Amino acid sequence: MRLQAVLFDMDGTLLDSAPDFIAICQAMRSDRGLPPMDGKVIRDVVSGGAGAMVAAAFDLTQGAPGHEELRLEFLERYLSDCAVLTRPFEGIEELLADIEAANLTWGVVTNKSLRFAERIMAQLGLAERSAVLICPDHVKNSKPDPEMLFLACSQLNIDPASVLYIGDDLRDIEAGRAAGTRTAAVSYGYIHPEDNPKHWGADVVVDHPLELRAVLDRALCSC
Repeated sequence: MRLQAVLFDMDGTLLDSAPDFIAICQAMRSDRGLPPMDGKVIRDVVSGGAGAMVAAAFDLTQGAPGHEELRLEFLERYLSDCAVLTRPFEGIEELLADIEAANLTWGVVTNKSLRFAERIMAQLGLAERSAVLICPDHVKNSKPDPEMLFLACSQLNIDPASVLYIGDDLRDIEAGRAAGTRTAAVSYGYIHPEDNPKHWGADVVVDHPLELRAVLDRALCSC
């Protein structure tokens, strides 16, 4: 079936949001008299969410005394500063331009809460370009359940088989496969050092957003 739409995961796929996460963790450490830490430690656990990031920043196990308070503080700070340093990955703007020039629809399906995702999309000037934004707030089950992708396809009135879903986590690929979309895994995202996107079962794995241009070309030529 010919490609009609491209759906992106947000963090680590469409947007490089780690700089804001790292800055917040560093500020929280500084407020407690702790020295700066290697930002890579935070970047490596971004896919685990706020709980994983503050656990790494303060050398805690999740659920340890004080962990929940740190997680809530992180989220409060992030609501104010969620798009200070966040930018599209290099090559994403060109890729979006190609998608739009081909008269394809594109949108975002993310496990990020709507209160953050909407603000980020608006501040980066992407909200008016994206045809759909689906977050856990809209559904009962988030990724790797396919419910969010089914909802996106329903809102766009398209068959999942005509969609390419792109993500940087196994949950993205599992959700896409379960929904019946084509899938692309990106190795430039927030991949844990012990993980390997080549083992996720995606239709294709790419190392840079611009490599997705060739993926789109092949999909547009398929019937």
